[in-house]
Amino acid sequence: MTGIAPSIVSFLFLGFFLGMRHATDADHVVAIATIVSRQHSIAGSALIGAAWGVGHTLTVMAVGAAIIVFGVVIPPQLGLSMEFAVGIMLVLLGVLTLTGMGRAVGTAHVHAGVPGGNALDFHEHPHAHGDYVHRHPHGHAPGAHGHAEEDTPLARLDRSGLGRLAFYEWLRPFAVGLVHGLAGSAAVALMVLSIIREPMAALGYLLLFGLGTIVGMMLITLILSAPFAFTAVNLPILNWRLRVASGLVSFVFGVFLIYGIGFADGGLFSDAPTWQPR
Repeated sequence: MTGIAPSIVSFLFLGFFLGMRHATDADHVVAIATIVSRQHSIAGSALIGAAWGVGHTLTVMAVGAAIIVFGVVIPPQLGLSMEFAVGIMLVLLGVLTLTGMGRAVGTAHVHAGVPGGNALDFHEHPHAHGDYVHRHPHGHAPGAHGHAEEDTPLARLDRSGLGRLAFYEWLRPFAVGLVHGLAGSAAVALMVLSIIREPMAALGYLLLFGLGTIVGMMLITLILSAPFAFTAVNLPILNWRLRVASGLVSFVFGVFLIYGIGFADGGLFSDAPTWQPR
């Protein structure tokens, strides 16, 4: 790459701050809120934000490179499909959060199998081991549960974890970031291509943009996680309500996106789909 004009250099670094702003998009914040609602650690929440940012950056770089370097043109149906996937993902995140909270209600129970019984009685009900909820016949006396506390699928994934977060806790925000990156990558790449004609400089912009989204989402998750972390310890009923609220918001917002992108005029399933990258 030869002599890049100072204005281009400034634009490259502007990409970092635009990436931070991009992280504040409503669908991003709604999705990540459902994930950090499960976190009791503010530091762990920041790592969730980083995982989302890494997934987002990977797809922005991949799709952006295809557009900038190879001149790939994304047809309207594909572009709308990528954005439609965000709506489906938000609905799924909402459903998972709400069903998880519903199971949490079912974990309140009497530890006796029959009225007047004792902890040696075997019975069956939904119960939790950390964030993992399942059911099987068990007792509540020492050694009567049927498996060790640490012998659950999520606990086994925890032991293969990365730093403060277990593998499965990284995986969800990373996957969500991948989907969000698909939906927004074309708009970012086309905007860059209209200003920077040098492919390597344009890819440099995308990289700085991605770093900005990582930092921006880490800051957002730090802010979002504070009330969840505080209420989880001090106000468990309010924490439950906040988590239910985050699931409801995600579900409703996802349905709104699905309708707007899929079924409104010019939508994915209309007679004449039209797509404006944004």
